[in-house]
Amino acid sequence: MLYRTGASGTELFIAHMGGPFWRRRERAWSIPKGEYTDEPPLEAALREFHEEIGVPAPDVPWTELGEFRQASGKRVIVFAGAAPSFSVDVVRSNTVRLELPRGSGRFVEVPEVDDARWVAREDAREMLVAGQVPALDAVADLLAGGRET
Repeated sequence: MLYRTGASGTELFIAHMGGPFWRRRERAWSIPKGEYTDEPPLEAALREFHEEIGVPAPDVPWTELGEFRQASGKRVIVFAGAAPSFSVDVVRSNTVRLELPRGSGRFVEVPEVDDARWVAREDAREMLVAGQVPALDAVADLLAGGRET
């Protein structure tokens, strides 16, 4: 999770999940993330960031914020890094193949992420999938505790 200080205080870089399931849903935003097996969690996080956003994550010091459980049961290890000058003009996400409608035998390719942007921490609280909201408090604790990376 990238963070910076903006006009409204702490801002976080979050991504909107792509595909038809997320178009009109509330809480359709996420920390860029993904699955991993044999690689260290930070390496996986950096790889997934590149795959989902289309550019490498900035080369900054990273701090592990902890592990957070999502409603699906998936556990997400979140890393935070200060990136005050990071920007992306266009998101170029990898795609995922979905069967639509389920059981139809018809498959479509959709982007994993269709948008990403900086948002104020309090706005992110209403936008992120519920299981990732506690990571916002962990960022606040990181910054308040002077452990800033």
